[in-house]
Amino acid sequence: MAALCGAVALAGCTTTGSANAGASRADGDRAEGYAAKTEAEAPFASTYAPYPGIPTALVGAVVYDGAGGRIENGTVLLRDGKVVAVGDASLPTEGYRVIDAGGKYVTPGIIDIHSHLGDYPSPSVDAHSDGNEATSPTTPDVWAEHSVWPQDPGFSRALANGGVTALQILPGSANLMGGRTVTLKNVPARTVQGMKFPGAPHGFKMACGENPKRVYGGRGRKPSTRMGNFAVNRQTWLEAIDYANSEEPKRDLAKETLKGVLDGEILVHNHCYRADEMALVMDMAKEMGYRVTAFHHAVEAYKIGDLLRENDVCSAIWADWYGFKMEAYDGILENAALLQNEGACVVIHSDDQDDIQRLNQEAAKAQAAGRRMGMDISDATVIGWITLNAAKAMGIADMTGSLEAGKMADVVLWNGDPLSVYSRPEKVWVDGALLFDAIDPKRRPVSDFELGQPGEGDVK
Repeated sequence: MAALCGAVALAGCTTTGSANAGASRADGDRAEGYAAKTEAEAPFASTYAPYPGIPTALVGAVVYDGAGGRIENGTVLLRDGKVVAVGDASLPTEGYRVIDAGGKYVTPGIIDIHSHLGDYPSPSVDAHSDGNEATSPTTPDVWAEHSVWPQDPGFSRALANGGVTALQILPGSANLMGGRTVTLKNVPARTVQGMKFPGAPHGFKMACGENPKRVYGGRGRKPSTRMGNFAVNRQTWLEAIDYANSEEPKRDLAKETLKGVLDGEILVHNHCYRADEMALVMDMAKEMGYRVTAFHHAVEAYKIGDLLRENDVCSAIWADWYGFKMEAYDGILENAALLQNEGACVVIHSDDQDDIQRLNQEAAKAQAAGRRMGMDISDATVIGWITLNAAKAMGIADMTGSLEAGKMADVVLWNGDPLSVYSRPEKVWVDGALLFDAIDPKRRPVSDFELGQPGEGDVK
């Protein structure tokens, strides 16, 4: 325990043959194969190692498993960094540290699919602004992890206040192609490699709509229109296909990333607001031989729920952000509920250093908007919006996102109903290690940056 607390305090927190060749979702088997191929070979490989934990049994709680299940008076067993079993009160707990969770709730660790922590850390000053490489409309060569500052206080706040155990850091949306994303375990570490989620595939951030045309049109450059956006994207993909089909191409970092997308090893996360543009992007993806795993922000997703379901594309959305620019004008509070009612994949995301601490409340707000419209979506389903669905779109659902035997023991014990504004995390485990305990001050991680500076009289 002393070692853990000290570390917490000090660390802070196959080639595409043509433009029409189809691409399929990277499933669990592909994700595992990709991890096996890259963990040892790729640069900047994950060095993450779980913190030590002890066998733990949470008994008596209401358990939401993240996959749509709810268990009253449930039991969750954790050992050696994994979930051992989830069931009712009949599960034996001998050999476990038993925590009486009567009257409380247990969920999987919360997962934020869209965050800029570390790339736009706190405090928000120009010196910390490292999320947008706004020097070209296409920058597939940049990697978000090369800007992540592990000491960002936002990491520990997301853990303690929001129960966030994993998150995806994306480049910003100034560019049509913003670069690679990185998935992190929300643990204190000295380096970003120490936080990198082992086995998680890279993502690839793309953006459509107002942002790229405003940024580059304002400089008198292409693209300055939505048709310009698509023209630049399509030409870039054609060049990437030529690269992918070359037998011995000269190494090109940008095209390496695009080839990874075409091969299905890197998952596309596309910032897009309007329904018509999302439909066009899915058509472009089919033309060029890749697929979109999720549209982010997607305020008009409710208009094309059937298309999103048919194409197996998730919508990572806010509960109630809308109207702040023209392409967000038709956003409605019922977006998530309408998508769920259509059988499409719903993810609630943050895109904000404060909202990441309240994703449970954001999900509840979206649920309430649907209820007012006459759609009664169960609490167990809504918990999946901030756990398993996010993991699915990030390519890590075989490892985390739900309470199932053999998965990572990423778990939150809430002091009340997690969909209540009055509830907050009481304890948070990451890979079975207790990293936050509201009752124990020694289990509250603090980054170096928050420790302060010595006063003048303290310097010897």
